[in-house]
Amino acid sequence: MSETKTQKSKSLWQHAFSELTRDKLAMLCLTVVIVYAISAIASALGFIGADWAKEVGPSYAPPSGDHIFGLDIFGRSVFDKMVKGTEVAMSIGLVTALISMVIGVTLGATAGYFGGKIDEFIVWFYTTFTSIPYIMLLVAITFILGKGLVAIYLALGLTSWVGLCRLIRGEVIRHKDREYVHAAAAIGGGDFRKLFLHILPNVLHIVIINFSLQFQTAIKAEVILSFLGLGVQGRPSWGTMIDDAKLELARGVWWQLAAATLAMWIVVLSLNILGDALRDALDPKLKGK
Repeated sequence: MSETKTQKSKSLWQHAFSELTRDKLAMLCLTVVIVYAISAIASALGFIGADWAKEVGPSYAPPSGDHIFGLDIFGRSVFDKMVKGTEVAMSIGLVTALISMVIGVTLGATAGYFGGKIDEFIVWFYTTFTSIPYIMLLVAITFILGKGLVAIYLALGLTSWVGLCRLIRGEVIRHKDREYVHAAAAIGGGDFRKLFLHILPNVLHIVIINFSLQFQTAIKAEVILSFLGLGVQGRPSWGTMIDDAKLELARGVWWQLAAATLAMWIVVLSLNILGDALRDALDPKLKGK
């Protein structure tokens, strides 16, 4: 009996952590994401991948024991470029997802909780926003802001919040009239307390799964921008590597495409699996099952 009470008294986060640690596949994917994050930080600090621009051999040398992913047209290590690209990809995914999350949650929660004219205005705003084709809006913002990482952060972050906003709005509307919210109001809880301390924690699983999806979507969107010449400048990224590889394939040089694609595939798959595991662990409806 006491064991049952202890189980029920666990907080949502304790329950999620317990569920997550029992999922071996999810822990493996978490480890992969952490390795990518550490690699990105180490690259940013210059510990690895710092010599990516250095010529280390002949042009288009194939993969070998010395250079696992071969060399590019300038004799530079494709592996070092892939590692340096990890820094770009992880920063784009993280910053873009954070910008999208802040805008989507703020507008969605505000619209769903307060309703009325505020809700009508926010719905009108994101409906108008989504009437513009995504790729045109993305390219237009990038042209206005110019090239570079900051422009990519803002362009992707400012164009990818609508889906989360809609989901959060619907969930807040569904939760705001529930008993636990009325109980919070009965003991003197204000709007801020009810919304941020009671309602939002119960829809957090939606934010988490959307964050993981947006993270990987941003990484893939960088490839599109690089293909259009609006991507990262002056440093390697997986997008620029894939863009360069389209001409190399005619020469039979496949290793730069393989390196960038493999690096992207591993982290995108890991984020997908980890996001699903976190959703299941944090979903209040699944707690205790």
